[in-house]
Amino acid sequence: MSKTTEKIKYPIREEMKLFEKKFYNSMKSRVPLLDRITHFIVRRKGKQMRPMFVFLTAKLFSNINEKTYRAASLIELIHTATLVHDDVVDESYMRRGFFSLNALWKNKIAVLVGDYLLSKSVLLATENKDFDLLEIISNVIRKMSEGELLQLEKARKLDITEDVYYQIITQKTATLISACCHAGAISVNCNEDDAKKLELFGKYTGIAFQIKDDLFDYTSTNIIGKPVGIDIQEQKMTLPLIHVLNTTDKKSKKWILNSIKNHNKDKKRVQEIIQFVKDNNGLEYSISKMNEYKEKALNILNEFPTSEAKESLELMLNYVTERKK
Repeated sequence: MSKTTEKIKYPIREEMKLFEKKFYNSMKSRVPLLDRITHFIVRRKGKQMRPMFVFLTAKLFSNINEKTYRAASLIELIHTATLVHDDVVDESYMRRGFFSLNALWKNKIAVLVGDYLLSKSVLLATENKDFDLLEIISNVIRKMSEGELLQLEKARKLDITEDVYYQIITQKTATLISACCHAGAISVNCNEDDAKKLELFGKYTGIAFQIKDDLFDYTSTNIIGKPVGIDIQEQKMTLPLIHVLNTTDKKSKKWILNSIKNHNKDKKRVQEIIQFVKDNNGLEYSISKMNEYKEKALNILNEFPTSEAKESLELMLNYVTERKK
């Protein structure tokens, strides 16, 4: 784990250790196969950014309580379920450098495990009468599904505008980070105005996070393990590409759209698109937009008093936009 991540975690290091146990317990089942799979999921955990957002926003106001742990578990259950389902939808057999769940147990079991994790998130909320958290996660599941379907629809027509792009990434990515910050705040009974501010902070952070992720499609594969050009091959219209399509001449636009529609598996053609985007200000424009959202998030954060938690959230914001993977 990087020094930056350790620094971000510092104010919540003990809570994060305890969270891992609570999260594993929240997934437990009497079905041996499910237990084997959930053990596999826990062992392959990522950076746990989303639970960190929950704990740090809660700690802006108060000490972390049992409801905060439940909020973090709810979010991580949903996040894990969506990753499992995404790997099935994308026919992806690797996740974080390891075989994905569907690669090891096939699609049918992977889909059912994703469904199980979603049901556990709902049950964890209802059993503890956390109806405010239930409302947050229900909206998250709806919005993420809508965002995914909207992206699939637009991939067929290749008619995505910048506004639609922001709608997709807000629903697919920013909604969950926004929910982390909102859930963390209300878990410690902060006032409604502050909860709304942090919900917006999470949304702006999530948008910046996704733009950064989209930029990786145009950078070296050595650092991040995400193959260069994979979004183009999958006909995903990301911000660098959308900007270039909006600003280039008709002939070049026609060539790009034809390439994505009919030659998206041709590696040479994909590389030519990547170079065209780089040569026509696509990356610089996207970086400027990412930094705009970062600044919006930072302005909200600066409304709160200085604390270790606030410093860590600022570090997290910097990490989101400067990370190498």
